[in-house]
Amino acid sequence: MSAFDHSVKGVGAVDRVYDGSNLRVGIVHARWNDSVISALVKGAIVKLEAAGVKKENIVVETVPGSYELPYGTKTLIRQQAKNCTPLDVVLPIGVLIKGSTMHFEYIADAVSHGLMKLQFDIDLPVIFGLLTCLTEHQALQRAGLTEDGHNHGEDWGSAAVEMAIKHQNAN
Repeated sequence: MSAFDHSVKGVGAVDRVYDGSNLRVGIVHARWNDSVISALVKGAIVKLEAAGVKKENIVVETVPGSYELPYGTKTLIRQQAKNCTPLDVVLPIGVLIKGSTMHFEYIADAVSHGLMKLQFDIDLPVIFGLLTCLTEHQALQRAGLTEDGHNHGEDWGSAAVEMAIKHQNAN
């Protein structure tokens, strides 16, 4: 590992076991970097189902790229509410890999701020499922696609259940 690499381990133990059997979860994912995205989405779904979320209560939609995640997330939330099937939490998933231009910084900043603002605007948990990696290898590690990697989608799936239940308990 280089001096810039940090542990890719998960978030660690939770404060308790959460039952997601009554939750509806939205996942909105970008289509760029498909192999990494697919692994992250799969990891999230595995953890959601392990926490009791029913397969039919996991709604998955796509958007072209990570920049579109905030609007795509808001649109999915609105569509589900309009259909009388509101979501309890939403998990946008995207991957940004630094290139040789400022594009990475602008997109990472805009998406991060957009997702943070969205959860307060709609009063619904929005899990931060955006990988912002310096190299493709880092993205592969964080999707669990290398021997020394860990799938952060799993952590995001667990976080989605925890935050949805905490949100329900607060209301």
